[in-house]
Amino acid sequence: MREVLSDIDRWQAQGKSIALATVVQTWGSAPRGAGAKMALTLDGEISGSVSGGCVEGAVFESGTQVLKTGRPQLLSFGVADETAWEVGLACGGSIRVFVKPLDSALYDEAHKAVTGDRLAAVVTVVKGPDEALGRELVLREDGSLVGSLGAGLDEAAIATARSAMEAGQSQPATLSRSDGDPLEIFVDVLLPSPTLVAVGGVHIAIALASIAKALGYRTVVVDPRRAFGSETRFPHVDQLIQEWPDDALAHIGLNRSTAVAMLTHDPKLDDPALKIALPSPAFYVGALGSKKTQDARRERLLGAGLTEAQVDRLHGPIGLDIGAKTPEEIALAVMAQIVAARNAAAS
Repeated sequence: MREVLSDIDRWQAQGKSIALATVVQTWGSAPRGAGAKMALTLDGEISGSVSGGCVEGAVFESGTQVLKTGRPQLLSFGVADETAWEVGLACGGSIRVFVKPLDSALYDEAHKAVTGDRLAAVVTVVKGPDEALGRELVLREDGSLVGSLGAGLDEAAIATARSAMEAGQSQPATLSRSDGDPLEIFVDVLLPSPTLVAVGGVHIAIALASIAKALGYRTVVVDPRRAFGSETRFPHVDQLIQEWPDDALAHIGLNRSTAVAMLTHDPKLDDPALKIALPSPAFYVGALGSKKTQDARRERLLGAGLTEAQVDRLHGPIGLDIGAKTPEEIALAVMAQIVAARNAAAS
C-alpha cells in the first residue's frame, strides 16, 4: 500500500476516479507477493505494480472496465491459462488479482494506519454474490472497526483478520455464509514500516543507514558518544539518539518490524542493549564481533539471566558471509542478512 499512497492522494485531489488492484493469492514463482498493489486512472496513469511488469497491461484494461461499470473483478493469470505467454508468466508463476473502485472512506482509514505506522488489516470480499463482492472492513490494532462485510460475516472476518495480524502476513481465506455458500476474502495486513536501529555511530553505521534508507527502512542511530553520534556524521537518518543504548531501546519500543544492529564492539554499550533487544519482538538482532567475541558475549548474556532461546536469536558474527572487508561491504552484508530475516519472518 505504501508505494501507491502519494499518487492516489494526488489523483484524489484532482478529482479522478481510481481503481485499486491487489494481488490476493500467488503460486509458484510469482514475481510479487500477496498484498502488492497497483492503482490506476481512466486517463492512463498507473502507480505501483502487481507483477513487476508481467500482467500490468491486462490488469489496466480490467481496471478501466471496473471504473466504467463499478463492478469489481477477480483476475487469474498463470501457466495453465492460454494467455500465460502473452502476459509474461511463462516462468511458472500464477497469481490472482482483485480489482475494484477505490472506496475513499476505507482508503482513508488504511492511509491513517500506514502513515501513522500503526498495525491494521483491510478485509475485502473478493469472490461471492454480487451484493457482497468488494465489500470491505478495516480492523485497527486497538480492535476498533470501520466498515462491514454484511450478512453476519463481520465476527468471522474479524477473527480471521486478528490471526493474520498476529502472524504479520496478508492472506486469503474463506468464510461460510448463513446459506452455507463459501465467500472468499483477502486479509491485507498493513504493518508498520520496518525500522533499523543501529547502535554505535561507527563508519559501518553510516553506510548501513544509507542502504536501509534506500530499502524503505526508518533509520535510527544510537550512541551516547557525541563525537560518534553527531548530526554531522548522520545528517540522513530519521532519528539520532545520544543516550546509552539500553535507555534508548527502552524509549524506542521494539516491535516485530524492528531490526537492531549492535556495532560498537564494546561490551559496556552492547551488553545492556542486548538484554533488552533479545527478549523483545524485534525480528532481527545482530552484533559485530569475531566468533571468539561472540562466544564470550554469549556466556555473559547467559550469566546475566537471558535464556538459551533468547541468546540463540543473536546473529553473530553479524551479516552474511560475503567476504566483506570495507565498512561499506560489511554494511551490505548486514543489510542483506536483515532483509533475509524479515522475508523469512513474513513467509
